[in-house]
Amino acid sequence: MFRPKYPEVPTPSIVHVPTAVPAAQHSHAPACSCQHTTAPAPTRPAGVLSGLNAGTVGAVVTVGIVLTALLAAVAVTAVSVAVAAVVMRSLLASQRRR
Repeated sequence: MFRPKYPEVPTPSIVHVPTAVPAAQHSHAPACSCQHTTAPAPTRPAGVLSGLNAGTVGAVVTVGIVLTALLAAVAVTAVSVAVAAVVMRSLLASQRRR
């Protein structure tokens, strides 16, 4: 009564997909008899970002998150100490007036 009843999952049937037949390639005769060369492939400059991979990026992000959390904790602590100091000063000032 209290147990959920899960629907039965049908097993997927294998569908045969015909493979594509490559189109026939046509070769054209060159328009001239001169030798054409292709331009060299552009190379990536060896900069600062060329050696980064997923592990490095993950480590940098993790360190950034940890440092941000520590900074937030310090800021919250500073605000609470400041509030406590104002309250203490107010209490001491009111006792001096009496």
